[in-house]
Amino acid sequence: MIQADKLSRLYGEKYAVRDLSFHVRRGEVMGLLGPNGAGKSTTMKMLSCFLPPSSGTASMDGIDIQQDLEVRRRVGYLPEHAPSYSDLNVHGHLSFMGRMYGIPEATLNDKIREMSVACGLEGRLNQRIDELSKGYRQRVGLAASMLHNPDCLILDEPTTGLDPNQMVEIRQLIRHLGEKKTVLLSSHVLSEVDAVCDRMMIIDGGELRALGTRDELIARSSSGLRLDVCMRGDADAVVAAICKQYEGCEVDMHTVEESEVTKLIFRHSDDSIALAESVFSAVVAVGGVLLEMHAQETSLEDVFHRLTGRAL
Repeated sequence: MIQADKLSRLYGEKYAVRDLSFHVRRGEVMGLLGPNGAGKSTTMKMLSCFLPPSSGTASMDGIDIQQDLEVRRRVGYLPEHAPSYSDLNVHGHLSFMGRMYGIPEATLNDKIREMSVACGLEGRLNQRIDELSKGYRQRVGLAASMLHNPDCLILDEPTTGLDPNQMVEIRQLIRHLGEKKTVLLSSHVLSEVDAVCDRMMIIDGGELRALGTRDELIARSSSGLRLDVCMRGDADAVVAAICKQYEGCEVDMHTVEESEVTKLIFRHSDDSIALAESVFSAVVAVGGVLLEMHAQETSLEDVFHRLTGRAL
């Protein structure tokens, strides 16, 4: 549905986006992750024909973005700060937007009713926009972006400024929309992308760092297995048994003498080995007491930090 090939955008002599290549499948929700200034909004503006690329190409449903009118008919775009006419009521604003899209007057009211149901605005159509909460204003922006029944939705930070309950509602709405439409969702909130996206890509400095499903990104970025253990007993014997069983296993050991508790950290490059089971058996074999054991798993935040060199 969306295809980008070496898409670039210069501001003066500085690249905001550089040689960005990716594709989004039809009926897929794709997350676009990156720190502030990574090039997320610039990428979305190019794909929605608000900004021309400096070089490279992109297409929407096989239509080059240079044919901006044809592309705009197929795209619904919600910028980070969705513009709206605050002195209008919701119906008046959607009616105006519908006429701008060229929706015939004979079907416009039906489309407004359809989108108000889809976005949970049925009871708000006669309410002025400046009287709405931020969450409902976002719903109005979503409804406006979908009035012309686009095949693709481009949503830039759709939950910015919302409270936790509103964020959950908008995420559920996006997940529902993704069942029928292609969605490109920009965010710097990992939990948001993890909750609604089929795949995600991480960009930094305008360049693509990684693309794939959550599990694929974690698998590629994993540095191996780490197991944290607290025990009482002969820790030296446990360490010897594990290192004999698993060649290349690294161990950090610290004994708290007052409590006779030993803290062990086992690391191995192969995260598929049954290290936890082996440690448990080794502790039992020496007559020790296992107080605590847990594996440190690679998270999306770990992946993001390793790829961009900074936390979200």
